[in-house]
Amino acid sequence: MAEQVYKVIELIGTSTESWEKAAAAAVNRAGASVRNLRVAEVKELDMTLDEGNVTAYRAKVNISFKYEGE
Repeated sequence: MAEQVYKVIELIGTSTESWEKAAAAAVNRAGASVRNLRVAEVKELDMTLDEGNVTAYRAKVNISFKYEGE
């Protein structure tokens, strides 16, 4: 088997409903423009607040894909 190389990008997905939907938003968006997604790793979770109320859930996600550059 030949050696393979993967590239990792970091995205932040957001959702007004949950961290799961925020992470899925990041993966789905990456899948719309990048081929051969391999692994998604949630690195950090946080929330944005307004006067003590949660306004959005945020998931920082590292996504790897097979590198096909020269």
